[in-house]
Amino acid sequence: MDPHARLVALLRERSFSLGDFVLASGRRSRYYIDCRRTTMHAEGLALIGTLGLAAIRDAGWAADAVGGLTLGADPVAYAIAAASAALPPAVHGFTVRKAAKQHGTGRRIEGCFEAGARVVVVEDVITTGGSALEAVAAVRAEGGIVLGVLAVVDRDEGGREVIERDGHAVHALVHVRNLLATA
Repeated sequence: MDPHARLVALLRERSFSLGDFVLASGRRSRYYIDCRRTTMHAEGLALIGTLGLAAIRDAGWAADAVGGLTLGADPVAYAIAAASAALPPAVHGFTVRKAAKQHGTGRRIEGCFEAGARVVVVEDVITTGGSALEAVAAVRAEGGIVLGVLAVVDRDEGGREVIERDGHAVHALVHVRNLLATA
């Protein structure tokens, strides 16, 4: 099975549920995508790393680093960083905290990030675009240059358009229609 088809199958098996759910945005949905059940799975990490790195390079984004708002973006960023070690040039990972630490260095962005870095903001699932834009704002505030936004899944509920209106290209590895096709 090709890697994209296997990622779709894994997301269906591990992360996709039908029912009545309230999303983080407060909206109700007939389905829920708990992407962490795939992004933290060994096979899911390998697939996301390979497919995510290829998507970044296919988009022409010469990124120094990838990262986003903790917790959803963390395994996505680390999978891509790990995949890049075998396929240089390396793309390092970082995490955007929900709030700056109140001790130590007091940083909001942890890991391999510095002012001037060219980054791709990553997300597990885009719904409204809010988490990705929060990460974009944090990166900009720390002097980073955002090349684009990469998501594992786009729910196709307007989040992509919100991010694009903010001036960022968006690429998703999977769209919700891929998951609904057999639901």
